[in-house]
Amino acid sequence: MKLNRFVDSDNEEPLTADASLAVIEAERDRVAKRVTFNPAVMSGIWAVAWFVGFGCAYLAYGSDRVIPAWLGPTVAATFLVAAVVVSMLYAARINSGISGPSRTSAAMYGWSWMLGFACLTAVNIVLANRDLSSATITLLWSASSLLLVGVLQLAGGAIWRDWTQFAIGVWMMICATGAVLAGVPGNFLVQALAGGGGFAVLALYFVAQRRRA
Repeated sequence: MKLNRFVDSDNEEPLTADASLAVIEAERDRVAKRVTFNPAVMSGIWAVAWFVGFGCAYLAYGSDRVIPAWLGPTVAATFLVAAVVVSMLYAARINSGISGPSRTSAAMYGWSWMLGFACLTAVNIVLANRDLSSATITLLWSASSLLLVGVLQLAGGAIWRDWTQFAIGVWMMICATGAVLAGVPGNFLVQALAGGGGFAVLALYFVAQRRRA
């Protein structure tokens, strides 16, 4: 392909070699940004989900609650589901530029999320109807959901050899375990501050790292 075939759309004149190379470079950067995983985005998504979701759950619990009781679990569930969906859509966008076995692995990984949460929901609903206390049910849902997300993040990190995603999975599992040990409603506070705060620090670290690069 000859470089002088590139044409300036404003004046319909052929671009110089330098200008043509600049166009090629800009297009390459645009495509690279589209198919390159940005860990700051993923960390930011989960930081907001944990801090807002579990923060509202903590404020809505008990007789001295700050917000209506129904609002806490509703916000928490909404933000966590939204985080999972947005993470999957972001991963799908990145993987759209990949073909072959890697694309198949990405599709199988995406289905693992949906199947995992479908089965987890069924199991938890059955267990919740076995005369468990409300506190135990609360710990069951939050801990099992977060542990599943943590395991899936570990699997994703292993598949794509991504230490960032692997570290996110480890952190989520540690926070979920610590939250259960804290009991109710301390579990919500641990998850909001330790989980959300940890992801926020991680996101800021990756932003600073990209700027230095």
